[in-house]
Amino acid sequence: MKKTTITAALLALAVVCGGTGAMAGTANQQAVLGGGCFWCLDATFLRLKGVEKVESGYAGGDGPTTYKEVCTGETGHAEVVRVTFDPAVITFKDILTVFFAMHDPTTLNRQGADVGTQYRSVIFCRDAAQRAEAEAMIAELTREKIFKSRIVTELAADVPFYVAEDYHQGYFDNNRTQGYCQVVINPKIQKLREKFADKLKD
Repeated sequence: MKKTTITAALLALAVVCGGTGAMAGTANQQAVLGGGCFWCLDATFLRLKGVEKVESGYAGGDGPTTYKEVCTGETGHAEVVRVTFDPAVITFKDILTVFFAMHDPTTLNRQGADVGTQYRSVIFCRDAAQRAEAEAMIAELTREKIFKSRIVTELAADVPFYVAEDYHQGYFDNNRTQGYCQVVINPKIQKLREKFADKLKD
């Protein structure tokens, strides 16, 4: 299925699953997501209305770690972002819709040229409600055959989140001329602008 069709289908599913509704009078919530290099997800979610903060970091391994250690693929950590959002403006289902549209959830331990368990597709569910919503979306995506291959996104339990080194935070916005930003992240931002224009900050 073409990327444009996948995105359109995901948007439709968000409506079916109730993802466009707002939750008035609720406190900020957090989502911890991994889908390849955290620079990509950081740049994506920072641009969404209702997102208050995005932190790049590590989760899923044993204790605090460093970027150098995680890059070995031997620590068990995934590169993730912790997204703090206002559910009165953007719901967790909205977050998931963008998440599944902006990375390939069918490639095991890989996103493009980034290979290793640290690049796995994973949702660290903060509570039972998040797990149920993630399960429902994956089930619907599977039923509707949105992706040609099986979704391998891991639904993991809530675990400690370790903030990455300072230079990883807002990496794309601080390093726009860097090669990876030009070749990998720029196209993702363009896709975000084209497919989710109504969800972007001014």
